[in-house]
Amino acid sequence: MTDNCLNGVMMDRITIRLPPQQVELLEKLVETGEFPTVSEAVRYAVREFLAGRSERIIRESDQVSTFDVRL
Repeated sequence: MTDNCLNGVMMDRITIRLPPQQVELLEKLVETGEFPTVSEAVRYAVREFLAGRSERIIRESDQVSTFDVRL
């Protein structure tokens, strides 16, 4: 992972592999104007996924060690 700054926010760059059908759907979201870029659509999906699980993740990780989450 590499550090990167986007709109004043530090970001790490990662690489993922997706089935072609999922990539096509992400591209359609950009084409229809729902998201400005595929990256932003993926960031949104990850935020939503983590937001729904963050409380459980924090609770479970607190049992093991201290965990700092910044969403």
